[in-house]
Formats: sequence, structure tokens, C-alpha cells
Amino acid sequence: MSIYDIPAAEYNEKLAEALKQIPEFKMPEWAAYVKTSVARERPPAEEDWWYKRAASILRQIYIKGIVGVNRLRTRYGGRKNRGSKPEEFRKGSGKIIRVILQQAEKAGFVEKVKTNKKAGRQLTEKGKNFLDSIK
Repeated sequence: MSIYDIPAAEYNEKLAEALKQIPEFKMPEWAAYVKTSVARERPPAEEDWWYKRAASILRQIYIKGIVGVNRLRTRYGGRKNRGSKPEEFRKGSGKIIRVILQQAEKAGFVEKVKTNKKAGRQLTEKGKNFLDSIK
């Protein structure tokens, strides 16, 4: 059974629970007060949203291969309500994504990569094995 066989929401829940056990993944103090995007009106209501976002980011890296912060910002963006003006797309918070990727680097799950066409982060063998172990 692989990562592709399990529904994304269910897999992310299990992975978030596993990430809580890893000491490198800790929610920073400032994370309780920030919005996840310019398009949001309020900070997340859930207490463990940091681990769920980290799980989602690791899953995206597993599926897409090499991923940079900017592509992830686009992935976690949304439509901004601008009052009577039409809604527009806005990217998500780069700081949150960057810190989660740095925590994953400390844990040894991802590494920085720079090829001719792409630059970003990809999973290490340890990271792939960890994500494959979640059932």
C-alpha cells in the first residue's frame, strides 16, 4: 500500500500525528497568531494546524519531486475577498512554508537541490522511507 492508495485527508491526519512525535517539528510561538495567507481573514482555529500543514507539504514534495517555496505558496493560496471588487487569487504565507521546510531539513527528510531547470527541495531516502511507513 503506497501514499497514492490512501485518500489525502486521511493520510495527512496520520502523518501529522507521526510528525508530532519528531522533536524537530515544533510549532513556533508566533504561529498561534498568524494567518496562513493574505486571503484569509483569521488565523487557523485548530491547535495542531502546524503539523497538518507540515504533513501536507511533505506529501506534496513526495508527489511532485522537486518543489520550491514559491510553488508551495501558490498551492496554499486562495481567493481574497476584496469587498465589492471582484475576488483575486493571492499566494499563501512563505514564512510558514520556509520554516516547515527548514524543520524537515533538520530532521533529515528533505534536502536542497539545484538542477539546470529546477531549484527547490526534494525528499531524501530517510524522508521517503518515513512517508512510506505511514499506513
